[in-house]
Amino acid sequence: MTVIQMSQRELGRLRVVVDLVDGRLTVDAAAELMGVGRRQVFRLRRAFEAAGAAGLISKKRGRPSNRKHGDTFRRTVLDLVREHYVDFGPTLAVEKLAARHGLHVGVETLRQWMIAAGLWIDRRHRLPSPHQPRRRRECLGELIQIDGSEHAWFEGRGATCTLLAFIDDATSRIMMLRFVASESAFDYFRATRLYLEMHGKPVAFYSDKHSIFRVNSKDAAGGDRITQFSRALTELNIDIICANVPQAKGRVERAFGTLQDRLVKELRLANIATIEAANSWLPAFIADYNARFGRAPLNPKNLHRALSPQDDPSGPFAMIYRT
Repeated sequence: MTVIQMSQRELGRLRVVVDLVDGRLTVDAAAELMGVGRRQVFRLRRAFEAAGAAGLISKKRGRPSNRKHGDTFRRTVLDLVREHYVDFGPTLAVEKLAARHGLHVGVETLRQWMIAAGLWIDRRHRLPSPHQPRRRRECLGELIQIDGSEHAWFEGRGATCTLLAFIDDATSRIMMLRFVASESAFDYFRATRLYLEMHGKPVAFYSDKHSIFRVNSKDAAGGDRITQFSRALTELNIDIICANVPQAKGRVERAFGTLQDRLVKELRLANIATIEAANSWLPAFIADYNARFGRAPLNPKNLHRALSPQDDPSGPFAMIYRT
């Protein structure tokens, strides 16, 4: 007794061809059911009449794929990964192999090669997050998440510094990045000034409970318990919302996770080691990041408002223009 192994697609074709040979289906109906042309239907019927069910089995089964990479190519790719991209993920490594070395390989192929070579650990079995995602805002500029991340952005080539990020909630686009020495009120004022000049006034900023954004001391005396930064935004009719937990501002938190992987490696490849050089280089990186990871808003309206003559930099906002 001979056992014939067939795929689900081949089994489906077998049922259709049997009905065709028995006269229960027309050629046109069989072609539509199998998703092939009439000539292919006639070829499959001849193959079935000549060899039975075995005639419908693909002749390529058991043969190496025509798209299979050779061992030399595989060794070359892995040698480059070990030399230049040993801490890169497969997706980013594939991009750099194509852009810098002209070597094209599929992400999943490289992932399997790296796992087999001990260069990558499969992360598909991570536990799901217990936090439910917050619904996105609908329009660009409706809510801008802001945060800073102190990190060894230049690795051993330069001092540890802070990256300030402005992420649009509706699209996950990076609206602005800026490297600064520390997460200080002075640097937030200067970064906010640049943001407003580039994009206009958003409806609201969404931040953590850093003392730059809100008064955290219960014993604070004097004033109206509003920070200078919040007062400046109020005069511009921009709301400031402080999240209760880090997970609430997940867009910017996840963006920093990606940046601490991709941006660090891109800075290394560009041999950038200073804040000034990094800030000059950032616009090209932001454009590429947004093309890869940004998404279209649910509503195409842009809610940023242009600075007007009534937004004269007086009072608390004057600090932004003095920085």
